[in-house]
Order: sequence, then C-alpha cells, then structure tokens
Amino acid sequence: MSRRILVTAALPYANGQIHIGHLVEYVQTDIWVRFQKLRGNQCLFFCADDTHGTAIMIRARQEGRSEEEMIAEMKESHLQDFNDFQIEFDNYGSTNSPENKELCNRIWVALRDAGLVSEKDVTQLFDTKEETFLADRFVKGTCPKCGAENQYGDNCEVCGSTYSPGELVNPISTLSGTTPEIRTAPHLFVSIEKLHEFLEEWTQTGNHLQPEVSNYLKKQFLSEPLRDWDVSRPAPYFGFEISDAPGHYWYVWFDAPIGYIASTWEWCKKQDEGLSKYWQSNDTEIHHFIGKDITYFHTLFWPAMLKTAGFNLPTKVHIHGFLTVNGEKMSKSRGTFVNARTYLNHLDPAYFRYFIASKLSNGLDDLDLNLQEFIDKANADLVGKLVNIASRCAKFINGNEMSTPYPDDGGLFNAGAEAGERIAACYENCDYSQAMREIMQLAEVANKYIEDQQPWTLKKDPEKQDELRNVCSIALNLFRQIVIYISPVLPDLATKTGELLSEKLDAWSQASTPLTGNTVNKFTHMMKRIEEEQVQKMIEESREGQEIPEENTAPEWDDSAQPLEDEPMSEECSIDDFVKVDLRVARILEAQHVEGADKLLQLTLSLGGENRRNVFAGIKAAYSPEDLVGRLVVCVANLKPRKMRFGLSEGMVCASGPGGKEVFLLTPDSGAQPGQRVH
Repeated sequence: MSRRILVTAALPYANGQIHIGHLVEYVQTDIWVRFQKLRGNQCLFFCADDTHGTAIMIRARQEGRSEEEMIAEMKESHLQDFNDFQIEFDNYGSTNSPENKELCNRIWVALRDAGLVSEKDVTQLFDTKEETFLADRFVKGTCPKCGAENQYGDNCEVCGSTYSPGELVNPISTLSGTTPEIRTAPHLFVSIEKLHEFLEEWTQTGNHLQPEVSNYLKKQFLSEPLRDWDVSRPAPYFGFEISDAPGHYWYVWFDAPIGYIASTWEWCKKQDEGLSKYWQSNDTEIHHFIGKDITYFHTLFWPAMLKTAGFNLPTKVHIHGFLTVNGEKMSKSRGTFVNARTYLNHLDPAYFRYFIASKLSNGLDDLDLNLQEFIDKANADLVGKLVNIASRCAKFINGNEMSTPYPDDGGLFNAGAEAGERIAACYENCDYSQAMREIMQLAEVANKYIEDQQPWTLKKDPEKQDELRNVCSIALNLFRQIVIYISPVLPDLATKTGELLSEKLDAWSQASTPLTGNTVNKFTHMMKRIEEEQVQKMIEESREGQEIPEENTAPEWDDSAQPLEDEPMSEECSIDDFVKVDLRVARILEAQHVEGADKLLQLTLSLGGENRRNVFAGIKAAYSPEDLVGRLVVCVANLKPRKMRFGLSEGMVCASGPGGKEVFLLTPDSGAQPGQRVH
C-alpha cells in the first residue's frame, strides 16, 4: 500500500552560500526521497530559504538595498546550487512569504490561548551605530576567564569557558566595530514546561527519534523543568511584526520551522489541495532531516508548537553529524571550506553524492571527507566497479537487441533481486553506508562474471556470436539491476543507463525482472576518473576565493557555529603560572560517548582511593571508549571545575597531537599508581 510522506530538510540561511557541509543534509534527504518515490510512495520534499534576522538586515543595509532584494538573489543562487547537485524539491519557498506570516499568527494565537506566552525583561549588548541589539555571535572580545582575545560573546574557544556577552572584556560589535552598551528591553517568551509530560512521552516512545537522541534529551533536559524560550526581538529587526505586540518581531527561530508548513501550503495552492491533508491527517507521515546542532529545538520546542496549534507531529526526526575535511573542521586558510559552486567548477556532483552515501549511517557520528579516500573511492567503486560493467559489454551488441528469453546465468540475477529488499531496508533506515556496501558487492559479482566469460574472446569466434550476446545481455541486466538500486544516489547514471537500454528506470520493482529484447544503444562514457589535480584546483580556488563573513553566515540561533580559521595561540604564561598545575596519575574507570557531542568522551577517573573525577575530553575521533577503560593517564588535578551543557567537568586529561584522529594521551610508566604526582 502506497504511503503518503512529507519530508523536510533544515532551511538554509539566506545570508550565505551553500557549502559542502550543508550539502551532507540535502544529499541525505534527497536520497531518501528518491528512494521512496522509486518504491511507489507519494513522497513530497519541501524546503525554503530562512530569510529573517539581524544579519540579513545589516547586510542589506551595508549593500544599500532592501532585504527583499537580497534574499531573492540568494534564493536564486541556492536553488541553482541544489539543482546542479541533483537535489530536487517539490516546493522551495521562503520564510518571508505571506503563507508563513499567516501561519505564524495562527500558531501564535494558539500559544497565547493556551496560556504559554509571558513577557520578561532581557539585558543585551546594543550596537549604537547600527541601532540594533546584538546576538552572542555578533560580539567579540577578550575572554573573562583566560584572557584570550578575539573570542565570541558566548564561549571561549581557547579555554572552553562559557559566559554572557556582558562579561566579555573590551567587547566589540562585529557589525560595526564599535563598543556596544548594555540595554534592557522586554521580550516575549513561550513556556513549554506545561507540556513536559507530553514531550517526555513523545521523545521516549514511538521511535520518533534515534535512541541516543531520546537518551540525551531524557538526561540533559527532561530530568528538570524545561526553560522558557525567548521568541521575540525588539525593533529594528527584519522579520514579521507580532500582531498583538507592536514594535516586536518573531525571532528567526520561531518563524523558520513554520516555513516547513508554509512551503507545503504554497505547493497545495498550486495543486488545488488542502493543507490539512498533509499537516493535520493521520494518513500523512512527516519526516524531518536535520543536523545535530539543532536537535534541541526540533525535538522539544517544535513539537510543543505543533501540538498546541493542532498540527501533525513529526513521525520521525532523522539527525545526522557534521562534516569534517581531512579529519579537521572546514577551514578557509587550508582551502577546505568549499562552496557548492566551487566544487561544481571542478568535479561531478555524483562523486560527492556517492561518497556521502558511503559514509552515512543512521547515527549521529560525524563524517570525514578525506580527500584522498574521496578520490580513491570514486575511481575504484564508480568507475572501476560499476560503470566498468557496461563499458566492457555494451559495445559488443551495440545497435542490436538483448537476448530473448533471458539466458541462464546460474542464479545471479535472482540473487541480486533477493538482495533488493535488504538494500531497501538500509535506505529506509538511513543506513546508506550499508546499502552502498551491498550494492558494490553485487558489482563485484557482475565483474567476476564478465572476467570468467571473457566476451572480448567470444567476439573473435564467428560461431560464438549468440553466446556473446547472451553473456552481454546477462552482464547488462546485472548492471541495470545495480543501477536501479543506486539510482537514489546517482540519478544521472540511472538516466544514462535508461538511454543505453531503451528503458526508463523509475521503479524499484524493475530490478526483480530481467530485461529482454530491448535495443542496446551506442555506449557513451558515463563517468570519468577523478584526477588529483582537479581536487587540488578546487582547494586552491577555495583558499583564494571570496571572503566569507564568518559571524554572519549562520542565523542568530546557531549557537554551535564555529570560526573557520585556525585557532589562535594562547597568550604566554610564566614559570610561576606553570608550577601551579598539579599533574597526577589517574586510571580511567569508565568511558562513554557523550550524546549530542561530536568530539567528547565522558571519563570517570580514579586518582586513588575514593578520589574520583568526572572529566569530558575531546578525544572521540582518536579513541574508542572500550579501549580506554583501565588505562593510566595524566590528569590536571587542580583545574577549576567547569559547567558544560553536558555536565560538570572536574579536570583535564593531558594529550598532544594535531587533532582529529591524531591525538595521543600522555601515558605514565606502567608502575605508576593513581594519585601519584607527575613531575
């Protein structure tokens, strides 16, 4: 029975270009949507540009044009990038649309009527030159804890401390370069604590979330009262003015997700259908695809808004990790902060789509784009294994028909058909990496068949031309079957294969029946090898490319945004400072992953006797928890405990290395004892 499925991906912010870090999510979502359509389900993919906020307002002002002009230009650019990466939306809207404004008001009234809205005074830094309040990411200054300069207004990237913008020493607005002043203004808040019981049930049951996400929410947020959510900003602000609060505007994070519904509504109007069929019907599944940095909102605030306003709750929120390049965060100085358009100037998007698919599981682990592995995988799998099947056989029956009936292949095609349901289950569960492994195994079988039959040898014998056609018909059917399975990842290859075999490939069921009697058309190259020079040119262009305003490329709500440049060195310390550090031997008693953190492991250390410490260490890329238990390490025992959003960290383990997988814990001699001082 066909399913009706509505799918969304997070809305890209209209103040920056699409880059390869963004594309992980849109490729992941597009693959899932294409798979569902291939299976015969009605699957609709909706997205929109996220267009409101201070950053948009300031940039438009600096460029001397209206916000509307700026966001229209950026939407066109975003759509072109998505289209060229073969990402297809059923509708791509804008959060500045009349549909979104009307829906914001409808949901706001529901929240008001439910008694969930209140008003409180909020103190923020104010830019007197730009005449606007500043979000944390628009303020830089000296860290009040360690004295590191050029730190953002919410946390220090040198010592890791968190603080409020008002605590920064010598704060400077990144918008104007002036010193902001502290001002107080009333803000409107939504309280979701009244929905605590509902949210606990929804997040912990029904398979709406990945298990690690459910556990994370349970431990970190649902174990205590849920905080109120600040949903308004005072003028000036580019956004929708709140209908019953003149001079106040809905915060970008209030109207952005409502854009999911608004984009659906735009499509419904074009199709002459009702919105309720898709957002207020039990017959429609709703699937959100997001990055783990916005988990909190999509799993607590957003369900609370939908529940209060009478809209469908998500059937599933699919959450993925971040993209690193060569084991490190993307960097302009290293040329690994690659815009979508820069990539397209040098490389086929199929390579990226396949590489990401080969790395994506249904968990929250980060993905690393190792550039050498990227080259090797594309050349070995796509060219060497997959396309090679057709290139070796199609030419031998060019212009002629495939064998009828289908020849005896010793059960190869039937075995491939049986693998179809296993591969389909992998796609359904977003375990694309396993699906790619299964598909490439089929490609290896097909290549072995060709090697064993040697059609190039049969071609030389006039009496074996029927056998030649049978061998090539079998090989091309195995190729067609594999291409159907991988078509959600490589739609362009499916199109080319359909042209080769005189048949459109648009249904998963086609992989269950071999093709007979169709004309094989002239083979044209389907995919070329990647040359290292192409990748190097892409890196060079990214390094030399236009300046990207780091603090303005993410909307204000993105508290996880990190600077793209290499981190600065800490300021010098004296020997008197250094001797204060108390280094002790510690034994790791427990080690575990930290839900919601992409780099941290949580360690329980013993410093002898009952002296135990809870420590968070950024060593996840280099060590597995099970390999650490029982190990002796060196711990900074007198480090002031620091409150992190994952809990209290009561020390620090010592390690060295460039980062990523190359981090090496300092290990004392085997005879050392926990608690022993290190000199």
